[in-house]
Amino acid sequence: MSNDEITLTAGEAEVTVTPAGGGRVSGLRVDGVQLLRQGERYGCFPMVPWCGRTREGRFLNGGVEHRLPLNAPPHAIHGTARDGAWSVARVTADEAVITYDLTDPWPYTGRVTQVVALAPGSLTLTMSVETYDSSFPAQIGWHPWFNRTLNGTDAGLAFDAAWQEERGDDHLPTGHRVDPKSGPWDDCFGMPEGVDVTLTWPGLLELKVTSPEKWVVVYDEQEAAVCVEPQTGPPNGLNTLPRLVTPLEPLEATTTWSWRRL
Repeated sequence: MSNDEITLTAGEAEVTVTPAGGGRVSGLRVDGVQLLRQGERYGCFPMVPWCGRTREGRFLNGGVEHRLPLNAPPHAIHGTARDGAWSVARVTADEAVITYDLTDPWPYTGRVTQVVALAPGSLTLTMSVETYDSSFPAQIGWHPWFNRTLNGTDAGLAFDAAWQEERGDDHLPTGHRVDPKSGPWDDCFGMPEGVDVTLTWPGLLELKVTSPEKWVVVYDEQEAAVCVEPQTGPPNGLNTLPRLVTPLEPLEATTTWSWRRL
């Protein structure tokens, strides 16, 4: 099986998965319309083993400090798996399973598995991190770049968050929760009942991004795209809200995009 590109189809939808390009969903067409921004940095990439920025590239596992490359100085951003080549485990007409083995510069061994499952009217992404060796903190998330404009129509964005993580000058949460503010945003929001964000291109399409997870980063400061990023914790979560991966307990998360024509 090729690691270069996988095409899945179901109903009116077609999904392209690019294992060699960081395990990303590189395209989603609905009725022939491309919903994801195109380009090797875009599509929808997995954020693992951390999401967003990790302060100064440092995190602790117990009493041991680790340092990560500062790929968004002065911080480390969006994990390492988006920069690596993933392997193909299984492909059917409407589902792909791909894997990535954690390696340098991440200091622990482990395996990431991502399942991309397409159905008529929805796409579900499931990701897990497991280890057979040392335990370590981790995060899982997705970073889709949805095209702001489809067929000349700009997207509207709607969601109801319980709180907004106050953002400091360094783009990281300060630790304080505030009432949600109006956009534009590059901010993390809390949704204790699960992520639920709606993108609407009037007269064309409505797309809902949902997840059982409680955090979502919304980024709409770029003219070309809108990003809705469900994740298992806030930015800098390796330090502030670590989720431990152990040989007995992997970390798993899922998100679903569902759409309907208008």
